[in-house]
Amino acid sequence: MQVLPRGLGADRVRLAEIAADTERLLAALPPPGARTPRQRAEAASAHDTARRRRTGFLNAYADQVYDELTEGRARPLRVAELVEGAAYTFPGLVPTPEQLTEERARPQADQEGREIDQGIFLRAVLRSERAGRHLMDAMLRPTPRALELLPEFRRTGVLETPAVRLERRDGVARLTMCRDDCLNAEDEQQVDDMETAVDLALLDPDVRVGLVRGGVMSHPRYRGRRVFSAGINLKAISAGRISLTGFLLRRELGYLHKLVRGLSDDDPDRWAPPVEKPWVAAVDTFAIGGGCQLLLVFDHVVAASDAYLSLPAATEGIVPGAANLRLGRIAGARLARQVILGGRRIMAAEPDARLLVDEVVPPEEMDGAVDRAVARLAGDAVVANRRMLNLVEEPLDGLRAYLAEFALAQALRIHADDVITKVGRFAERPA
Repeated sequence: MQVLPRGLGADRVRLAEIAADTERLLAALPPPGARTPRQRAEAASAHDTARRRRTGFLNAYADQVYDELTEGRARPLRVAELVEGAAYTFPGLVPTPEQLTEERARPQADQEGREIDQGIFLRAVLRSERAGRHLMDAMLRPTPRALELLPEFRRTGVLETPAVRLERRDGVARLTMCRDDCLNAEDEQQVDDMETAVDLALLDPDVRVGLVRGGVMSHPRYRGRRVFSAGINLKAISAGRISLTGFLLRRELGYLHKLVRGLSDDDPDRWAPPVEKPWVAAVDTFAIGGGCQLLLVFDHVVAASDAYLSLPAATEGIVPGAANLRLGRIAGARLARQVILGGRRIMAAEPDARLLVDEVVPPEEMDGAVDRAVARLAGDAVVANRRMLNLVEEPLDGLRAYLAEFALAQALRIHADDVITKVGRFAERPA
């Protein structure tokens, strides 16, 4: 039975009361991994009651909640800042930082799934044109870390981080993913370093084109070879170190979106377009999962003839970011379903690969092909034309609507029993 809104003040108090009742019930139960079937059902019922209340509350008040948190949209808050503010300003709406710290100290199998409540909240925010657009704009702003590092990068043209090396050379920002311990499998460190590097490349006026390539690996199976990316780090998921706000949504709304649309700023009277630049990707060996997702936002992709591409979402049990939005548009609906639902692997040398990459060359010719691609995208009119192409191909509100549903869908999948079982098995494998 639907409960009609009684007013923001009264309903926020009632939401806090229902959430507190749920917390008392959960506190009386063992941790999730140790619960009996009956206790699991009891916890699920309590969560359902609270989540239905949260959903109804946000259906009625999402814009008012967002305006209160952002001072009438005068404060640009990133996703993590927004949910933290919501936890304190609207008790019971989303988990508190303390609850999340306790949750993330446990393996995924022993977590309560509190990020699902963040997913409910962020779905409502992104569904709103007014609030969702404001949040997306906030996520397109340069990070404080990048702004702090910018003077030194302008001076030296080099950035070294644990996951990324960025070097400016002849007007090209050469971004090399260098997590050779895990074949560039993405975790929160990788996302933070990637966004910082993308910001610096976009902020530096001496950069005309960006290039992303995997570095040379020391992993025993690929020693001495470049690898683009092995996708999301499944061991990090199993250990509870992949979060909704710090990885899954930050990645999509942060550096991937910046690759497409560039940077926003705090100038309300800006009349000129935002700062953006063309990007080239060079795929050596493989682009799996998140690595393959990355390719869908580049202006030009060069692949070695012995490389392959895959999006093993069905195997991993999660949603492959915004690939469900982009892959069908780029490669066609049939191929998108074969890759995402069926786990089809695309070899760079086969004809269908040309739907996903622009050039396929022998491995020994990659360097030359990459340099030629970068030179082609350095033209004066490239930026204006890519902006217009992106405007037509991926309208902002289309991406916003997709990511609204993704926020909850991915939160549910990351805590689903089948995913916990799958990543748990992966975590037990030797490196």
